[in-house]
Amino acid sequence: MNEHGVLAIPATEYRRRRWRNGRGWTREVLAVPDSEGWHLRLSIAEVDAVADFSPFPGVEREQVLLHGNGLSLHFDDGERVDLLPPHQRARFEGARAVTGIPMDGPVQVFNLMWRPQEMEATLLHRPLVGGMWCFGDEATSWALYVLAGAARIGADGREQAALAQGDSAWLASVAGRRRYSIEGAGELLLIQARRGEPVGSLEASRANARDSL
Repeated sequence: MNEHGVLAIPATEYRRRRWRNGRGWTREVLAVPDSEGWHLRLSIAEVDAVADFSPFPGVEREQVLLHGNGLSLHFDDGERVDLLPPHQRARFEGARAVTGIPMDGPVQVFNLMWRPQEMEATLLHRPLVGGMWCFGDEATSWALYVLAGAARIGADGREQAALAQGDSAWLASVAGRRRYSIEGAGELLLIQARRGEPVGSLEASRANARDSL
């Protein structure tokens, strides 16, 4: 992370590992504050066959279809939610028992998980046409994932990171208020993370996560 609180995470640095229950694979993107006791976690799950998801009591999660012809989520309470192309999404409690069923071939899904007793996360899907702004402060951080195209992140009038499709970045909370610029062309997933105490001191770890999808 640089002095402006920007951590660029190239897709080549995501670490592929087995799910906790061994039923599939995931690529770890980011864990905050660390992989041993995360409050916020981003990953990309690979679902190649029918698989039960690992339960995460006390965790909220949201999934967005990235690639493939669709993923059907079958909950043990009888609810069914289909994630269809291009980027349909679903939010649900991590404690709910759910089985993922790929629709016509393997799929990849963006997986956001957070502990609401520690912070609140809001996921936004936005087109990137020209530029936009993200505002951080002592309680607010941002993560972004480039769905398509490319993006450049700036702070204090200077470019801080250049991201290609599939790359991510973490914009840490800072003392006072900071404005980040995001310029380029394509599509983004933006995650706003807010908590009651400063999170600028939290280190973003993208390695050695014990908990997998």
